[in-house]
Amino acid sequence: MNNFNMIYRILKYLEKAMDYDEADLDFISADKLGVTKQRWVAIMEMLESEGYITGLSIKRSIDGEICCSVAHPRITLKGLEYLQENSIMQKAASLAKGVADIIS
Repeated sequence: MNNFNMIYRILKYLEKAMDYDEADLDFISADKLGVTKQRWVAIMEMLESEGYITGLSIKRSIDGEICCSVAHPRITLKGLEYLQENSIMQKAASLAKGVADIIS
């Protein structure tokens, strides 16, 4: 799966999970997204460090082992803005593709 598609799916799920008491991480697990645990942890770490999500704790041991603890993941305002901008860009790209198909 494309990294940006994975990011979008994670953020989209966390946006929907705002209506729940607690997010079910099975919907955005590495297995469900079809990626390795290492890639999933790296993506989650990026999302948290960039301010798109909160509720994540990643610790690295001296030997390089990664321990990812996701207590109560939540999307942030910045994450919501990313979804909004991405949605607009997808619509624009879809429209442009449709126009290109008509012209061809």
